[in-house]
Amino acid sequence: MPPRQRLTPADRRAQLLAVGAQLFAARPYEEVLMEDVAGRAGVSRALLYRHFPNKRDLFAAVYQQAADQLLVKSRFDPADTLVEQLVEGMEAHLDYFVANRNAVLAGNRVLAGDPVIQTIIANELDALRARLLGVLPLADDAAREAVSQVLRSWLVFVRVLVVDWLTRETCTRAELRDVCVGAVLGAIRPLLPTDPAPDWPR
Repeated sequence: MPPRQRLTPADRRAQLLAVGAQLFAARPYEEVLMEDVAGRAGVSRALLYRHFPNKRDLFAAVYQQAADQLLVKSRFDPADTLVEQLVEGMEAHLDYFVANRNAVLAGNRVLAGDPVIQTIIANELDALRARLLGVLPLADDAAREAVSQVLRSWLVFVRVLVVDWLTRETCTRAELRDVCVGAVLGAIRPLLPTDPAPDWPR
């Protein structure tokens, strides 16, 4: 065990989250042990448990931090075209999903019935949906409601498709990204007053 460093509670929590993120990315959820996290961080298990009472709580905190960071990277810029914004958002998420395959599979499969984890995922999807609604040319409230419903379903579709792809890569990453972007463009075009991506193939 490396020598213990004196850190503020906030810094210690950040350190434990960083170590937890590394281990959950590197190993399947079942193989991550709290004693391994404590050992990697150079702290006692008692100190680790004071911050995170169990492995699920540590994973939830790691997953929440990742969701927050992905939202920061997925800020839609009105100066960009809709296609550029969609591609940038997909690339940011795919970067994380590929680098943290084990953590993504844990959140979406191993802990699929966990209400805390599912709330984190649902909140991120809702935030992404709201941001997309903010950059689309919507004619009125009725159009907004219709497009919102389509986006909600599309985000679930993307989540399921990407998780399946992480398990078995049946296409390239670029093809996966373009399938997801093309799916939402095709779904919302009939609901908008103008074509949001006239250069994107139909």
